[in-house]
Amino acid sequence: MSLTTRSDRPEEMDDPGLDLAVYQRALADLAALNRFTGTHRAVLRWLARSTTPGGRFTLLDIACGHGDLLRAIAAWAKKTGRQATLTGIDMNPRAGLVRGAPDGIHYLAGDIFHYAPETNFDFVVTSQFTHHLPDAEVVKLIGWMHAHAIRGWCITDLHRHWVPYYGFPVLARVMRWHRIVRQDGTISIARGFTKAEWRGLIKQARVAARVTWQMPFRHAIICTK
Repeated sequence: MSLTTRSDRPEEMDDPGLDLAVYQRALADLAALNRFTGTHRAVLRWLARSTTPGGRFTLLDIACGHGDLLRAIAAWAKKTGRQATLTGIDMNPRAGLVRGAPDGIHYLAGDIFHYAPETNFDFVVTSQFTHHLPDAEVVKLIGWMHAHAIRGWCITDLHRHWVPYYGFPVLARVMRWHRIVRQDGTISIARGFTKAEWRGLIKQARVAARVTWQMPFRHAIICTK
């Protein structure tokens, strides 16, 4: 398969009719994948730089899925003496309800482009979501995040490259992750962005943000106001 341009193949996890038990298992394995690959490190490092111990902040996680990023932020905030009020929103109403959430995390079901919060959030983040969107909606999402983040926003997502594309299925089989995670993960990589593509999307959105490389084969797009 050519990775010159983004793939538009659909992912099975996006099917609203997917059996709940299968959905739960796939989300749990996806959370395990995120822990194994350190997916949340970029967001936590950015929050550490942007906040101070003893301080308070509000944060929205767009397309929160299983809620594992929110739980990682909650655990980090508690450990480092920060007071975090955390909210997650996801199109799938089942997403954040798969596991019990610690105090301070509130889950919403809905389309981010139709969500009008009563007050803006200090920080807005989204992880592993933008590759699900066409380019025009990514630009729209950047605009939404910029408008509703008081102190800054951060996007993290996959870098489209042949190494993870061919290597991930091998890792997923070794780790015995669910078939959907193996298949969708490979598609997700093919739907990802290059650094040059991110710079073009940021330019279209007319905002100031920097693109940083994150291991393994990810980008973080960060705006600190």
